Amino acid sequence: MPLHVPSAPAPALRSVLAALGSPTAVREAPVSALRAHQGPLSPDHPLPVHVWDDINRAGSSPHTRLAGWRFLVRGGERAVATAEAMLTADGWTFARFCGGPYVAATERALAQAEALTTPYQPRLLSVPELYMLTLWLHHDLDSDGAEGLPAPGDLLVPLAPAPPGIAAHRPQRVADLLPRLTLRLAPTPLLREPA
Repeated sequence: MPLHVPSAPAPALRSVLAALGSPTAVREAPVSALRAHQGPLSPDHPLPVHVWDDINRAGSSPHTRLAGWRFLVRGGERAVATAEAMLTADGWTFARFCGGPYVAATERALAQAEALTTPYQPRLLSVPELYMLTLWLHHDLDSDGAEGLPAPGDLLVPLAPAPPGIAAHRPQRVADLLPRLTLRLAPTPLLREPA
């Protein structure tokens, strides 16, 4: 079932296109695969990046905030990097190129999601306290990709590398994964010496 990829804000896309069109920006990117690629580069799969805060705060509900938009940067048939745009006081602006394992992991998770029988709206969800990034498959296809909370029935696909004890690339319902994340973030009681 095809994914319903949300549309990125036009200024965010323009900022990424301008960076990809700048030989200086590409040449100075900290991503060797991007610098080494010969041929055209194009942004693909715009995904809103949400940050999930307050998972471990007692008595509070987790909430998300939009941190920006991330695009896979295609060089031929594969993604060679990601490009991020963020909202500033002056509007959307190019933030950075990124490389590393999350590029291939995002591409793999999107392919997994395309194979599901239920349609979803893909987003990225970051859990900074666990150094974790997931593909968030949201059930509401018509919602604004920049807003909303993970619903209990939404799926999360942890990207590799995932934190210890969390299986990478295994889709899990939010209702099933959230308690495990909360447990991992709970403070560990200090051990006292025997009296």
